Amino acid sequence: MSIHPIIKMGHPTLRKPAKAVALADIETTEMKALIADMIETLHDAGGIGLAAPQINQPIQLAIIEVPGGPSRYGMIEPIPLTVFFNPVLTVIDPEEAGYWEGCLSVPGLRGFVSRPQHVRVDYTDASGKDATLELQGFLATVVQHEFDHLAGRLYVDHIRDMTQLVFEDEWLAQQAPEPID
Repeated sequence: MSIHPIIKMGHPTLRKPAKAVALADIETTEMKALIADMIETLHDAGGIGLAAPQINQPIQLAIIEVPGGPSRYGMIEPIPLTVFFNPVLTVIDPEEAGYWEGCLSVPGLRGFVSRPQHVRVDYTDASGKDATLELQGFLATVVQHEFDHLAGRLYVDHIRDMTQLVFEDEWLAQQAPEPID
């Protein structure tokens, strides 16, 4: 296992749609090694999600691990370490709520983003099986943030009011709510 460098906003890979992963490629030794590297990279960076394009691998693969528990947004349900191949997100209820988001590929900044708060994700898991998750609230925001990377988008693309894009140190000084990384 190894820690990969996380590419930053401005790198062209972050702005290109990622390629779907063939079912036959999911259980290969190379893919298992990539997933292990992504997990190690995520843990080293202290984030809760990482998409393959963020380590310059332009494929539809993302991992999410949310410890859950109390937060400024209330009690957050955990998401155990989950591997998503070729996820398809469906909005179940378009009602939106906003959170201050941050990103490992946009270090030092936070932005307020509103997103739908009830979604379903259909995906292929690490063993090549079809799976579905239905998520609400904060967790719905987390998956949308990560899957944006697979479509060549960043959270900054969703900020409606650019006065709500701030440096993280200033944001923290103002007693901001917990971020999404």
